[in-house]
Amino acid sequence: MALFGELGDRRELEKKAKAEGRLPPGQSLTLKWPVLHYGSVPAFDPAKWDFKISGQVEEPKRLTWEEFRALPQTEVTSDFHCVTRWSRLDNRWKGVLFTEVLKLVKPKRGAEFVLVLAEEGYTANVPLADLLRPNVLFAFEHDGAPLAPEHGGPLRLVVPHLYAWKSAKWARGFMLLDQERLGFWERNGYHAYGDPWKEQRYSGS
Repeated sequence: MALFGELGDRRELEKKAKAEGRLPPGQSLTLKWPVLHYGSVPAFDPAKWDFKISGQVEEPKRLTWEEFRALPQTEVTSDFHCVTRWSRLDNRWKGVLFTEVLKLVKPKRGAEFVLVLAEEGYTANVPLADLLRPNVLFAFEHDGAPLAPEHGGPLRLVVPHLYAWKSAKWARGFMLLDQERLGFWERNGYHAYGDPWKEQRYSGS
C-alpha cells in the first residue's frame, strides 16, 4: 500500500508541477534522488583537497578546504533536472555562491566562458553569464545534511537552470576562458549548453 501511496503522491505533485510550469518537456518527477555519474566516487582528504581558480584572471587563486568553508555561505532552494528525464523539485542547497567565489580573483577582459574542473579530470563548460545568476552555487549541503559522496560531496556546483550534468560533482575549481572549451560530456555527444526547456540533451538537438 505504501508503494501505491507514493506513486499517487508523485503523480499529484507531477500534475501540479506541470500546471505551474516547473517541469520541462520530456521530464518526469521523482521524489527520490537517483545516483548517476561516470567512474568511481573519489576519496576525500580535507588535508590534501584544494580549489583552484585559473585561466583569464589577473592572478590565479588556490584555496584549502578550510579556506573554502570559511567563505560566506548561502542557502538556495531550486529544482534539479537530469538529462535522463527525471526532475527533483525544491532541493535545499547550502554553500558558496559562484559570484562570491569569483570575488577572489580579477577576471581579464574577454573572459566570457568557464570550464569547471572536478576530480579525475572531469570538466563541464558553462558560459560565465549563466554562473553569475543568483541561485548558482558550490554546495556542500543538501536538504539539511552534508552532501553525500555519491551525490558529489564534499562539493558540487549547482546550476539549476541547466541539465544536471552541468552541475559538476566533486568540484575542484574552474578556469576562466576567452573562448568556449567543451567539457567531458559535451565532447562525448551532449549538448554544449543544455537548456532543459529546449530539450537540449545532445549535440545537434
